[in-house]
Amino acid sequence: MPTSNQLPIAPLGRHYSLRESVTESLRAAIIAGTLKEGTLYSAPALATAFGVSATPVREAMMDLTREGLVETVKNKGFRITGMSDRELDEITEIRLLLEPPVVGNVAGTVPPAGIKILRSLADAIVDAARGGDLTAYLAADREFHAELLRHSGNGQLVALATELRVRTRLYGLKILSDSNRLADSAQEHHELLDLIESGDGPAARDFMRRHIGHARGLWATGENETPQEHQT
Repeated sequence: MPTSNQLPIAPLGRHYSLRESVTESLRAAIIAGTLKEGTLYSAPALATAFGVSATPVREAMMDLTREGLVETVKNKGFRITGMSDRELDEITEIRLLLEPPVVGNVAGTVPPAGIKILRSLADAIVDAARGGDLTAYLAADREFHAELLRHSGNGQLVALATELRVRTRLYGLKILSDSNRLADSAQEHHELLDLIESGDGPAARDFMRRHIGHARGLWATGENETPQEHQT
């Protein structure tokens, strides 16, 4: 089991409650693969790494257990759950069925105030990518896509798409961040907004398909690939 000074976790953000900050940092570390699949982590060791008590860490881990990212091991701690290529392909397939048609439908319907909110979130994604802050990047990315889908008026779809996004592992993000390539990828959120603001539904739908495709290509491995290359 890794000790606290060996744990590669990002610093806590300042705009969340303590529990939320711990949860966001742990979630990002799991999604990006800095906390390893199958590895057992203790709440006290993680708490020491964060410089907090064990209580918010345990609370955060219980939240992540409900999201399927970790599992509890009685009297020992929490193990990061694994996810096969097949499972990731299935998640991507479902997202491709759900999100691009909705994005195409909302193109041209988002009011100026809504575009302003989405632009701000897209800026936050780019800023986090430039700063190498994967915790902030993933949090802003999740909120951007949830906010965009909210304009469909379908709350169940927003919840399902967000759940699938959170479960996806994106082990290429750190590679892209370390090689200063993540900011270029992050800029896609502004390109998508340009299409939505212009009302070009078909182009927005197709762009969203390519964007989600990164989850099994660029963002998954740091290399350009197609989802089909991961089929098992």
